[in-house]
Amino acid sequence: GAASPSSAENSDYVDRKQFFSSQKNIIAQEAAKLIPNGSSLFIDIGTTPEAVANALLGHEKLRIVTNNLNAAHLLRQNESFDIVMAGGSLRMDGGIIGEATVNFISQFRLDFGILGISAIDADGSLLDYDYHEVQVKRAIIESSRQTLLVTDHSKFTRQAIVRLGELSDVEYLLTDEVPNGIMDYLRSTKTKLITCR
Repeated sequence: GAASPSSAENSDYVDRKQFFSSQKNIIAQEAAKLIPNGSSLFIDIGTTPEAVANALLGHEKLRIVTNNLNAAHLLRQNESFDIVMAGGSLRMDGGIIGEATVNFISQFRLDFGILGISAIDADGSLLDYDYHEVQVKRAIIESSRQTLLVTDHSKFTRQAIVRLGELSDVEYLLTDEVPNGIMDYLRSTKTKLITCR
């Protein structure tokens, strides 16, 4: 029968990797345009940050810190990249989280943070399912000069239980479609919206 989606558990990684793949690829291409050659950046856990990693393969001499094993595997195809992996607890989906991950990321100050998110509430709250993952995301925001939140429109209809912060905490929101309420919220912030279609 029909049931409300769970706010306590994320969907399976394989499902998420296939879901909205064309939108995620378009969002990733737009994000890659904002990253100059020679930049330093974090790449977060998630399928959309992984799509950004793939879109960055044509760049040169990027210095990348990541807690995303799948993104690192993609990025190593470019021999001009300097890739550093964060340590911590390895999840089944290739994400690395935990206190050691937070401490490691906090040692850096990089140009960009490529951030994924599980849900965005109507009031602009950024939400996720895992408390430990949220701590890592917060460290990425605090250690990045500019944060690019990359997410498809499905995240505006999902609910999750752990609060990361607000949309106003990031410099850019890259997405394919934005609800009217979020548009109203963004008008009162400095967050730049890039609609990717």
